[in-house]
Amino acid sequence: MKNNESKEKQSEGTKEEIKEDIWQIEIPKINLVAPISEGTSQEVMLEFVGHFENTSKWKGNVGLAAHNRGYPINYFARLKELKNGDKLIYKTKYGIRKYAVKTVKIIKDTDWSYLQKTKENKITLITCVENKPNQRLCIQGLEIKEE
Repeated sequence: MKNNESKEKQSEGTKEEIKEDIWQIEIPKINLVAPISEGTSQEVMLEFVGHFENTSKWKGNVGLAAHNRGYPINYFARLKELKNGDKLIYKTKYGIRKYAVKTVKIIKDTDWSYLQKTKENKITLITCVENKPNQRLCIQGLEIKEE
């Protein structure tokens, strides 16, 4: 019985850790609530929104990517519906940040300038453009300062 008790305690601890380690993006306009994981590999993006490893997780520019069609999970399928002013909610173990969309732009797949470090807190979402393999949809939001 002691073994069962310790297994139960371990599983309870795991549930608590998961709550502490929340990492997700919410976009109310398109009814999106999606988990985030480190990296933008094919394996990661088959299950999660991927975090560009060379961008911040909290302060500055947070870069995220996901599929929008053609895969079992396409978290950014409706990203093209976003307009300036739409809200983005980013939740991490560090806290919650809210952003308003300020940029909606088609960029080249080789243009990494939108993922550069910034002093202001912003979030950058990148996904493919249908039938245009050399282009990406880039959505950027600036943090909303709530007082």
